[in-house]
Amino acid sequence: MSTYRAFEATGVHQLRLVERELAEPAPGQVRLRVEACGVCHTDVLAVEGLRPDPSEPIVPGHEIVGVIDAVGPGVTAWQPGDRVGVGFLGGQCWECEPCRRGDFVNCLNQQQTGTTDDGGYAEVAYARASGLVRIPDGLTAVEAAPLLCAGLTTFIALQQQSTRAGSLVAVQGIGGLGHLALQYARSLGHRVVAIARGAEKEKAARELGAHEYIDSTAQDPAEALRELGGAALIVATASSGASMSPLVDGLAPGGQLVVVGASADPITVSTSSLIFGTRSITGSLTGSSIQNEDNLAFTLAHGIRPATETVPFERAMDAYERMLSGRARFRVVLDMAS
Repeated sequence: MSTYRAFEATGVHQLRLVERELAEPAPGQVRLRVEACGVCHTDVLAVEGLRPDPSEPIVPGHEIVGVIDAVGPGVTAWQPGDRVGVGFLGGQCWECEPCRRGDFVNCLNQQQTGTTDDGGYAEVAYARASGLVRIPDGLTAVEAAPLLCAGLTTFIALQQQSTRAGSLVAVQGIGGLGHLALQYARSLGHRVVAIARGAEKEKAARELGAHEYIDSTAQDPAEALRELGGAALIVATASSGASMSPLVDGLAPGGQLVVVGASADPITVSTSSLIFGTRSITGSLTGSSIQNEDNLAFTLAHGIRPATETVPFERAMDAYERMLSGRARFRVVLDMAS
C-alpha cells in the first residue's frame, strides 16, 4: 500500500481521519504497522491544543504496539518482523549531557510520542530505534499497549527509593495508573494500601492487590495511614494536587510521596511536615526503553495485566471521549484488529 490512515489532531478537541503517503524511515528510524495503541490522559496535550502551535497537525498516541516493516539507514539492532512497542519518550539522542551520563529519561533532545512527534492513532507509525521496546511472547498487543506508559510509569515510581519488602506502600487513585500500581506493589512484596474516593471502590482495590483500603471521603487519609504505621512510599496517581497535599502527613519518617498524576493545581505542604520526619516529595516521569523491557518481563513473571476496553481504530474519537469521561475501567485501547 502507498498510503495509510491516521487521525490528526488540530486546534482544540478535534480529530480528523486523513490519508498519508507512506514514506521510507529516516536514518536511525523504523517504520511499523500498528496493531494497538492505548488511549492515555496525556493525549489531551495533542487533542486539546496544549502545544506551542495547535494548528500544526499531530497524530496522538504513545502506547504503541506493532510490527516493524522497514528500517532506516544506520539501524542494525532491529529488523522487519520484530514485534515492538513505543512509549511516551520517543528515544534518546545519545549526545546531550544527560544521555552521556546515562540519564536517558531526561534526554534534552527526546521526542514525546504523540505530542511533539506523530504517534499511534494511525495504521503506520515511525519511531527512533533508541526508543523501541521488545514485546515478549505471552503478551497480546492490547495487553502490552497500556503497560508501555501507565505500567512503566507506576513500576518506576515504586522504585524511587529502596523500599523494603513488607513496607507499607500506598497508592492514591484507582484508575488507569492506580489499578496497575496496586498490582505491582503487591507483587513487589509490599503491604499495600489503596486510597480512593467512595466505599464502592474497595472491592476492586482489594481484588487488584490492596491489603487495606482508605475511603478519603469518610476519613482523613493521612490519619488513617498513621494508624497503620505510616507509609514508606505513596504513589499519587490522581490528577489533583489538592488531593495529594494532605498525604504528606501520612508518611513514615523518611517516607516519600511520588507524584505521577499530572495536575494543573499545586501541591501545598507545610515546611514542618517535611523537616520533622525528613519526608520528601518527588516526581517520576516514566522510564527508558530498556527499563520498559524490564517492566514487561516483570508483568509476565507476576501475571500483572491491565484491565482494558477495546475500541476499533475508526472510532478513535469515541475512545478518546471514553477515556476523558473517567468512566473507563481502566484503560481504553485502539485495536486495529477490531
